[in-house]
Amino acid sequence: MRLTAVSCKAPADVLFSCISVLPKGAFLATMEIQLLAVPYDSGNRGVRMGAGPEALLNAGLERALREKGHRVHTKIAELPANSWHAEIQTSFELMRMLSSAVGDAVDSGRFPIVLAGNCNTAVGTIAGLGAQSTGVAWFDAHADFNTPETTASGFLDGTAVAIITGRCWTQLAATVPGFEPVSDDRVCLIGARDIDSLEGGLLDDSDVDVIEPRKLRTDLSSTLASIKQRVQEIYVHLDLDVLDAEVATANKYAVAGGLSIEDVEYALSRIGTELAIAGLTLSAYDPSADTDGAAATVAIRLICAAARFASRA
Repeated sequence: MRLTAVSCKAPADVLFSCISVLPKGAFLATMEIQLLAVPYDSGNRGVRMGAGPEALLNAGLERALREKGHRVHTKIAELPANSWHAEIQTSFELMRMLSSAVGDAVDSGRFPIVLAGNCNTAVGTIAGLGAQSTGVAWFDAHADFNTPETTASGFLDGTAVAIITGRCWTQLAATVPGFEPVSDDRVCLIGARDIDSLEGGLLDDSDVDVIEPRKLRTDLSSTLASIKQRVQEIYVHLDLDVLDAEVATANKYAVAGGLSIEDVEYALSRIGTELAIAGLTLSAYDPSADTDGAAATVAIRLICAAARFASRA
């Protein structure tokens, strides 16, 4: 393989370093893939889940995608090292950056795959894909449906789906180019099982479908059929802790009772059959929790599977 530096346009205060990874001797790729690595967790670079994106790159993600026939381009988000990084401020800066970067990828005919420390980056990703025309398949052990009024932890990432559906942080979300709230009936949570009590009340009062792990193979098809009545494209968000903790420990939030690798592959296949997969995020991988490397291996396998099912469109 060869690494070719390419130029990229980015706001002055938010920069991507860019690399194009080309398979040696390749003449035809199944897809042009744009990897967008966002190595931040709660505003901090390269720590905890923020270490995950570059760890997956180092574990051979680009090579694995190339071996499947794809042409891979990689960009890594960089905020100025001397700027003040606060969780909320920095998170929304990254969302704004991703909106532009994902939009550029789509305009260039590339399939965007975001490697993110935090799930809230999805606000920017969905905005870049086109929030008004995209459904959401959200794989996660957690609902991420808290608001500032219901959260007991104060963790911004636990409000990601609430932001996406317009329930909180509305003024800041409006600063993300292209963002519009996604209606509840275009969103499904897959594999959620660790839900706070007040958060659960919000979900009960919503029109968001929640597919429990044990009901995946009975309920997914009808949920996708319902979403398909409203949109033709879907964004897939894969928080790695959707997996059962005995399969792989993705992060310190991993819990039992989750999906198997085969469950996730089944779900991705069904999603790709019913709707065009417009983009993908793999989030919340913490290498320090992955003591045997199993989670990294699974992450790469699932990203390759999602790319395969997306290429059907």
